[in-house]
Amino acid sequence: MTVELGLSLGVSPRETFDRLISIGKRAETIGASMMWVVDSQLAMKDAYIAMALLARETSKLNFGPGVTNLLTRHPTVVANAMNTLAFLAPGRLQIGLGIGDSAVFPIGKKPMPIADCEQGIKELRALLNGETRNYGAGDVALSFKVDPVPPIFLAASQPRTLGLAGLVADGVIIMGPSDPETVKMQLDTLDAGAQRGGRDPSSVFRDLWVTIAVGGHDAINDVKSWASAQARWLTTWKKVPTSLEKYRAEMDHAAASYDFQTHLARSADHATGISDEFAKVLAVVGDQQECIERLHALSELNVDRITLTLLSGGRERRLDDIAAVWNGLGKVVAA
Repeated sequence: MTVELGLSLGVSPRETFDRLISIGKRAETIGASMMWVVDSQLAMKDAYIAMALLARETSKLNFGPGVTNLLTRHPTVVANAMNTLAFLAPGRLQIGLGIGDSAVFPIGKKPMPIADCEQGIKELRALLNGETRNYGAGDVALSFKVDPVPPIFLAASQPRTLGLAGLVADGVIIMGPSDPETVKMQLDTLDAGAQRGGRDPSSVFRDLWVTIAVGGHDAINDVKSWASAQARWLTTWKKVPTSLEKYRAEMDHAAASYDFQTHLARSADHATGISDEFAKVLAVVGDQQECIERLHALSELNVDRITLTLLSGGRERRLDDIAAVWNGLGKVVAA
Protein backbone atom coordinates (compact mmCIF):
# COMPACT_ATOMS: atom_id res chain seq x y z
CA MET A 1 0.00 0.00 0.00
CA THR A 2 1.17 3.52 -0.73
CA VAL A 3 -1.17 5.07 1.87
CA GLU A 4 0.40 5.31 5.32
CA LEU A 5 -1.34 4.28 8.55
CA GLY A 6 -1.56 6.80 11.36
CA LEU A 7 -3.12 6.63 14.82
CA SER A 8 -4.67 9.34 17.00
CA LEU A 9 -5.37 9.16 20.72
CA GLY A 10 -5.75 11.29 23.79
CA VAL A 11 -4.27 10.31 27.15
CA SER A 12 -7.35 10.10 29.34
CA PRO A 13 -7.35 11.17 33.01
CA ARG A 14 -7.35 7.51 34.09
CA GLU A 15 -4.68 6.31 31.67
CA THR A 16 -1.09 5.75 32.73
CA PHE A 17 1.88 6.93 30.70
CA ASP A 18 3.31 3.41 30.92
CA ARG A 19 0.31 2.26 28.94
CA LEU A 20 0.82 5.03 26.39
CA ILE A 21 4.41 3.87 25.86
CA SER A 22 3.23 0.28 25.45
CA ILE A 23 0.68 1.38 22.85
CA GLY A 24 3.33 3.41 21.02
CA LYS A 25 5.68 0.45 20.82
CA ARG A 26 2.85 -1.80 19.66
CA ALA A 27 1.88 0.75 17.01
CA GLU A 28 5.37 0.46 15.54
CA THR A 29 5.03 -3.32 15.20
CA ILE A 30 1.79 -3.10 13.20
CA GLY A 31 3.29 -0.68 10.70
CA ALA A 32 1.83 2.62 11.89
CA SER A 33 3.96 5.54 10.71
CA MET A 34 2.42 8.23 12.92
CA MET A 35 0.81 8.82 16.30
CA TRP A 36 -1.03 12.09 16.92
CA VAL A 37 -1.65 13.00 20.58
CA VAL A 38 -4.77 15.03 21.42
CA ASP A 39 -3.96 18.40 23.02
CA SER A 40 -7.02 19.35 25.10
CA GLN A 41 -6.01 20.62 28.53
CA LEU A 42 -9.34 20.16 30.33
CA ALA A 43 -10.16 16.70 28.98
CA MET A 44 -6.80 14.93 28.62
CA LYS A 45 -3.40 14.64 30.29
CA ASP A 46 -0.80 16.95 28.82
CA ALA A 47 0.05 16.11 25.22
CA TYR A 48 3.52 17.66 25.32
CA ILE A 49 4.61 15.41 28.19
CA ALA A 50 3.13 12.42 26.39
CA MET A 51 5.07 13.27 23.23
CA ALA A 52 8.35 13.56 25.16
CA LEU A 53 7.85 10.01 26.39
CA LEU A 54 7.03 8.75 22.90
CA ALA A 55 10.17 10.47 21.62
CA ARG A 56 12.37 8.62 24.13
CA GLU A 57 10.59 5.26 24.22
CA THR A 58 9.92 4.59 20.51
CA SER A 59 12.45 4.34 17.69
CA LYS A 60 10.58 4.65 14.38
CA LEU A 61 7.20 6.17 15.14
CA ASN A 62 6.52 9.72 13.97
CA PHE A 63 4.47 11.74 16.44
CA GLY A 64 2.99 15.17 17.02
CA PRO A 65 0.28 17.19 18.77
CA GLY A 66 -3.08 16.46 17.23
CA VAL A 67 -3.69 19.32 17.44
CA THR A 68 -2.21 22.23 19.38
CA ASN A 69 -3.12 25.90 18.94
CA LEU A 70 -1.52 29.33 19.16
CA LEU A 71 -4.18 30.81 21.46
CA THR A 72 -3.68 28.88 24.69
CA ARG A 73 0.04 28.51 23.95
CA HIS A 74 2.12 31.45 22.69
CA PRO A 75 3.99 30.83 19.39
CA THR A 76 7.36 31.05 21.18
CA VAL A 77 6.20 28.43 23.71
CA VAL A 78 5.02 26.08 20.96
CA ALA A 79 8.18 26.65 18.92
CA ASN A 80 10.50 25.92 21.85
CA ALA A 81 8.57 22.80 22.84
CA MET A 82 8.53 21.50 19.26
CA ASN A 83 12.24 22.24 18.84
CA THR A 84 12.95 20.29 22.02
CA LEU A 85 10.88 17.31 20.89
CA ALA A 86 12.54 17.39 17.47
CA PHE A 87 15.94 17.41 19.23
CA LEU A 88 14.91 14.28 21.16
CA ALA A 89 13.72 12.47 18.02
CA PRO A 90 15.26 14.02 14.89
CA GLY A 91 13.06 13.74 11.80
CA ARG A 92 10.13 12.16 13.66
CA LEU A 93 8.12 15.18 14.82
CA GLN A 94 5.21 16.55 12.80
CA ILE A 95 3.45 19.62 14.22
CA GLY A 96 -0.35 19.58 14.10
CA LEU A 97 -1.93 23.04 14.46
CA GLY A 98 -5.58 24.04 14.62
CA ILE A 99 -7.60 27.22 14.96
CA GLY A 100 -8.88 26.04 18.36
CA ASP A 101 -11.78 23.91 19.54
CA SER A 102 -12.02 21.96 22.79
CA ALA A 103 -8.98 23.79 24.20
CA VAL A 104 -10.44 27.27 23.64
CA PHE A 105 -14.25 27.18 23.87
CA PRO A 106 -14.40 26.14 27.57
CA ILE A 107 -12.22 29.08 28.61
CA GLY A 108 -14.32 31.67 26.82
CA LYS A 109 -12.15 32.07 23.74
CA LYS A 110 -13.10 31.77 20.08
CA PRO A 111 -11.24 29.94 17.32
CA MET A 112 -8.43 31.90 15.70
CA PRO A 113 -9.49 33.97 12.67
CA ILE A 114 -8.10 32.68 9.38
CA ALA A 115 -5.84 35.71 8.84
CA ASP A 116 -4.39 35.30 12.35
CA CYS A 117 -3.89 31.58 11.74
CA GLU A 118 -1.97 32.30 8.54
CA GLN A 119 0.23 34.77 10.39
CA GLY A 120 0.69 32.30 13.24
CA ILE A 121 1.89 29.56 10.89
CA LYS A 122 4.39 31.97 9.34
CA GLU A 123 5.60 33.06 12.78
CA LEU A 124 6.00 29.51 14.01
CA ARG A 125 7.89 28.49 10.88
CA ALA A 126 10.15 31.55 11.19
CA LEU A 127 10.96 30.72 14.81
CA LEU A 128 11.69 27.08 13.94
CA ASN A 129 14.01 28.29 11.18
CA GLY A 130 16.00 30.35 13.67
CA GLU A 131 14.65 33.74 12.59
CA THR A 132 13.88 36.62 14.95
CA ARG A 133 10.40 37.88 15.72
CA ASN A 134 9.16 40.94 17.60
CA TYR A 135 6.20 40.65 20.00
CA GLY A 136 6.40 44.19 21.35
CA ALA A 137 9.50 44.09 23.54
CA GLY A 138 12.25 43.76 20.95
CA ASP A 139 13.52 41.00 18.69
CA VAL A 140 13.50 37.48 20.08
CA ALA A 141 14.63 34.11 18.74
CA LEU A 142 14.86 30.55 19.97
CA SER A 143 18.11 29.61 21.69
CA PHE A 144 18.76 26.66 19.37
CA LYS A 145 17.70 25.25 16.00
CA VAL A 146 17.18 21.66 14.93
CA ASP A 147 17.73 19.92 11.62
CA PRO A 148 15.52 18.86 9.97
CA VAL A 149 12.93 21.50 10.84
CA PRO A 150 9.64 19.69 11.61
CA PRO A 151 6.79 20.16 9.13
CA ILE A 152 3.64 22.07 10.07
CA PHE A 153 0.26 20.46 9.46
CA LEU A 154 -2.97 22.46 9.66
CA ALA A 155 -6.14 20.72 10.81
CA ALA A 156 -8.95 21.74 8.48
CA SER A 157 -12.50 20.83 7.63
CA GLN A 158 -14.10 23.94 6.12
CA PRO A 159 -13.26 25.76 2.88
CA ARG A 160 -11.31 28.74 4.25
CA THR A 161 -9.13 26.61 6.52
CA LEU A 162 -8.60 24.01 3.81
CA GLY A 163 -7.63 26.77 1.40
CA LEU A 164 -5.16 28.16 3.94
CA ALA A 165 -3.61 24.71 4.39
CA GLY A 166 -3.10 24.51 0.65
CA LEU A 167 -1.59 27.98 0.65
CA VAL A 168 0.93 27.83 3.50
CA ALA A 169 1.06 24.48 5.36
CA ASP A 170 3.41 21.56 4.77
CA GLY A 171 0.56 19.15 5.37
CA VAL A 172 -3.15 19.08 6.10
CA ILE A 173 -5.12 17.09 8.66
CA ILE A 174 -8.49 16.58 7.00
CA MET A 175 -11.24 16.40 9.60
CA GLY A 176 -14.95 15.74 9.19
CA PRO A 177 -17.36 12.98 8.18
CA SER A 178 -15.74 9.82 6.87
CA ASP A 179 -17.70 9.68 3.63
CA PRO A 180 -16.11 10.00 0.17
CA GLU A 181 -18.40 12.81 -1.03
CA THR A 182 -17.34 15.10 1.80
CA VAL A 183 -13.65 14.20 1.59
CA LYS A 184 -13.60 14.73 -2.19
CA MET A 185 -15.13 18.19 -1.68
CA GLN A 186 -12.49 19.00 0.96
CA LEU A 187 -9.59 17.83 -1.22
CA ASP A 188 -10.79 19.92 -4.15
CA THR A 189 -10.82 22.99 -1.90
CA LEU A 190 -7.34 22.17 -0.62
CA ASP A 191 -6.01 21.84 -4.17
CA ALA A 192 -7.56 25.17 -5.18
CA GLY A 193 -5.83 26.88 -2.25
CA ALA A 194 -2.47 25.42 -3.26
CA GLN A 195 -2.94 26.52 -6.86
CA ARG A 196 -3.82 30.07 -5.78
CA GLY A 197 -0.49 30.19 -3.99
CA GLY A 198 1.40 28.87 -6.98
CA ARG A 199 2.09 25.56 -5.29
CA ASP A 200 1.86 22.03 -6.63
CA PRO A 201 -1.13 20.54 -4.73
CA SER A 202 0.71 17.23 -4.42
CA SER A 203 3.38 18.99 -2.33
CA VAL A 204 0.89 19.27 0.56
CA PHE A 205 0.86 16.03 2.57
CA ARG A 206 -2.76 14.83 3.05
CA ASP A 207 -3.61 13.10 6.31
CA LEU A 208 -7.24 12.01 6.51
CA TRP A 209 -8.51 11.42 10.04
CA VAL A 210 -11.10 8.70 10.48
CA THR A 211 -12.70 7.25 13.59
CA ILE A 212 -13.08 3.49 13.48
CA ALA A 213 -14.70 0.78 15.59
CA VAL A 214 -14.82 -2.83 14.48
CA GLY A 215 -17.74 -4.97 15.62
CA GLY A 216 -21.50 -4.97 15.98
CA HIS A 217 -23.88 -2.63 17.83
CA ASP A 218 -21.40 -2.03 20.67
CA ALA A 219 -19.00 -0.63 18.09
CA ILE A 220 -21.62 1.88 16.95
CA ASN A 221 -22.07 3.06 20.54
CA ASP A 222 -18.29 3.36 20.87
CA VAL A 223 -18.07 6.00 18.13
CA LYS A 224 -21.07 8.09 19.16
CA SER A 225 -19.20 10.50 21.44
CA TRP A 226 -16.70 11.25 18.68
CA ALA A 227 -19.60 11.49 16.21
CA SER A 228 -21.28 13.99 18.51
CA ALA A 229 -18.15 16.17 18.40
CA GLN A 230 -18.23 16.02 14.61
CA ALA A 231 -21.96 16.75 14.49
CA ARG A 232 -21.45 19.80 16.73
CA TRP A 233 -18.69 21.09 14.46
CA LEU A 234 -20.82 20.58 11.36
CA THR A 235 -23.23 23.25 12.63
CA THR A 236 -20.43 25.81 12.09
CA TRP A 237 -20.04 24.88 8.42
CA LYS A 238 -21.52 27.34 5.95
CA LYS A 239 -22.31 24.43 3.67
CA VAL A 240 -22.59 20.73 4.40
CA PRO A 241 -22.93 18.01 1.77
CA THR A 242 -26.52 17.45 0.65
CA SER A 243 -26.33 13.87 1.90
CA LEU A 244 -25.91 15.14 5.49
CA GLU A 245 -28.70 17.73 5.59
CA LYS A 246 -31.23 15.16 6.76
CA TYR A 247 -29.27 14.90 10.02
CA ARG A 248 -29.58 18.63 10.76
CA ALA A 249 -31.66 18.09 13.92
CA GLU A 250 -28.99 15.79 15.35
CA MET A 251 -26.29 18.32 14.55
CA ASP A 252 -28.20 21.08 16.34
CA HIS A 253 -28.82 18.85 19.35
CA ALA A 254 -25.12 17.99 19.53
CA ALA A 255 -24.16 21.67 19.44
CA ALA A 256 -26.60 22.51 22.24
CA SER A 257 -25.72 19.60 24.53
CA TYR A 258 -21.98 19.11 24.06
CA ASP A 259 -19.92 18.97 27.26
CA PHE A 260 -16.26 19.81 26.66
CA GLN A 261 -15.33 18.39 30.07
CA THR A 262 -16.06 14.92 28.65
CA HIS A 263 -14.66 15.68 25.19
CA LEU A 264 -14.39 12.38 23.23
CA ALA A 265 -15.19 10.26 26.30
CA ARG A 266 -17.20 7.21 25.22
CA SER A 267 -19.51 7.51 28.22
CA ALA A 268 -20.32 11.19 27.65
CA ASP A 269 -24.00 12.11 27.92
CA HIS A 270 -23.90 14.05 24.65
CA ALA A 271 -23.23 10.78 22.79
CA THR A 272 -26.83 9.68 23.30
CA GLY A 273 -28.16 12.28 20.86
CA ILE A 274 -26.58 10.61 17.83
CA SER A 275 -28.54 7.96 15.94
CA ASP A 276 -27.00 4.70 14.77
CA GLU A 277 -27.51 5.77 11.17
CA PHE A 278 -25.74 9.11 11.57
CA ALA A 279 -22.88 7.51 13.54
CA LYS A 280 -22.25 5.08 10.68
CA VAL A 281 -22.13 7.96 8.22
CA LEU A 282 -19.66 9.99 10.28
CA ALA A 283 -17.38 7.12 11.35
CA VAL A 284 -16.09 3.86 9.89
CA VAL A 285 -17.92 1.25 11.89
CA GLY A 286 -19.06 -2.31 11.29
CA ASP A 287 -17.59 -5.77 10.95
CA GLN A 288 -14.09 -6.24 9.58
CA GLN A 289 -15.17 -6.50 5.94
CA GLU A 290 -17.40 -3.43 6.18
CA CYS A 291 -14.52 -1.41 7.63
CA ILE A 292 -12.15 -2.60 4.91
CA GLU A 293 -14.60 -1.56 2.21
CA ARG A 294 -15.13 1.90 3.74
CA LEU A 295 -11.40 2.50 4.11
CA HIS A 296 -10.75 1.26 0.59
CA ALA A 297 -13.15 3.87 -0.80
CA LEU A 298 -11.40 6.58 1.22
CA SER A 299 -7.89 5.40 0.30
CA GLU A 300 -8.67 5.95 -3.39
CA LEU A 301 -9.20 9.70 -2.86
CA ASN A 302 -5.56 10.73 -3.30
CA VAL A 303 -4.59 10.89 0.38
CA ASP A 304 -1.12 10.14 1.73
CA ARG A 305 -2.10 8.80 5.12
CA ILE A 306 -5.24 7.63 6.87
CA THR A 307 -5.11 8.26 10.61
CA LEU A 308 -7.46 6.09 12.66
CA THR A 309 -8.66 7.26 16.05
CA LEU A 310 -7.66 4.75 18.73
CA LEU A 311 -10.67 4.93 21.02
CA SER A 312 -10.42 4.22 24.73
CA GLY A 313 -11.85 1.08 26.31
CA GLY A 314 -9.56 -1.81 25.42
CA ARG A 315 -7.03 -0.04 23.24
CA GLU A 316 -4.87 -3.13 22.85
CA ARG A 317 -7.84 -5.01 21.37
CA ARG A 318 -8.65 -2.06 19.15
CA LEU A 319 -5.05 -2.04 17.90
CA ASP A 320 -5.44 -5.70 16.97
CA ASP A 321 -8.67 -4.85 15.12
CA ILE A 322 -6.96 -2.00 13.27
CA ALA A 323 -4.02 -4.23 12.33
CA ALA A 324 -6.40 -6.85 10.92
CA VAL A 325 -8.40 -4.28 8.95
CA TRP A 326 -5.28 -2.57 7.61
CA ASN A 327 -3.81 -5.91 6.57
CA GLY A 328 -7.07 -6.76 4.84
CA LEU A 329 -7.09 -3.38 3.12
CA GLY A 330 -3.57 -3.99 1.84
CA LYS A 331 -4.68 -7.26 0.26
CA VAL A 332 -7.61 -5.52 -1.45
CA VAL A 333 -5.35 -2.81 -2.84
CA ALA A 334 -2.76 -5.35 -4.01
CA ALA A 335 -5.44 -7.33 -5.81
